[in-house]
Amino acid sequence: MNTGFFPPPKQRGLLIHGIILFVLTSMVVVGFLQLSSADVGLSFLTWLLVSLAAFAPIPFFAYRIFALYRAGYTIDRDSLAIHWGLRVEDIPLNDIEWIRPVEDLTKPLSLPPLPLPGALLGLRRHPDLGVVEFIASDMKKLLLVATAKRIFAISPDNPAGLAQTFARATELGSLASSDAKSVYPSFIVSQAWENGLARYLWLSALFLNIGLFIWASLIIPSTQQVAIDLQGSGGALEIVPSSQLLILPVASLLLAVAGWIAGLYFYRWERERTLSFIVWGSSTLSSLLFLLAVLFVVTTPV
Repeated sequence: MNTGFFPPPKQRGLLIHGIILFVLTSMVVVGFLQLSSADVGLSFLTWLLVSLAAFAPIPFFAYRIFALYRAGYTIDRDSLAIHWGLRVEDIPLNDIEWIRPVEDLTKPLSLPPLPLPGALLGLRRHPDLGVVEFIASDMKKLLLVATAKRIFAISPDNPAGLAQTFARATELGSLASSDAKSVYPSFIVSQAWENGLARYLWLSALFLNIGLFIWASLIIPSTQQVAIDLQGSGGALEIVPSSQLLILPVASLLLAVAGWIAGLYFYRWERERTLSFIVWGSSTLSSLLFLLAVLFVVTTPV
């Protein structure tokens, strides 16, 4: 029997998450543009909070797009493999007790939190089945996969095809024994944290950004104006309210978070780990450069 690959429905989920990501990114860009020209006071604080609030969920939705794009269910005579971003679940076929549509349940199954199309992810408890883990994208195509430890809710684009492939594989029998495997995104973080160099780079970037925020916060009350060129025109430095110094630590933090996530992505593979250290090192260096930029601004005579 050939291996059967059954991707989940992706188009609608990618579209919706793409729109959300575009709106959030646009809000961040507009917020920073407004910060560059806002005066001290409520307007500046409002745009700062808008920028931070819009940026916070961007990594979350970006990861969901990546996970959905790479998602798929693969079944052969030995196992059913579920891949969803950094989440991997490899279930030996002998461990699967049954596969059936969610419509067969006598009591409805509640959806996980934030059930957007393309991302039905999380745990729910069913009165008859117990804990059900959703790794799906479409509530209309849900299949339940029962094992001795847990029930999984998946959504192949062709549910009947996957169920038939499972039935044929069960009839033919397994060719070789395989071990169950569960990998969660948090495992990558804990694994990288055990590396001394990774831990040093993470903490260095963290403390540099904390120090940058504290320093900028101490400068602002004691200084009315600073010389800074936010437009990067290359001409004379522009005199602006000191409150706009907060733009530098905010930008530094955003870059540090983006670098941390990118490094985790490359850390998954042994051959790419050198690249992840380069990314984390670059994030630490950029935070240090922002710190030097604040030093340059406060020492430049107004």
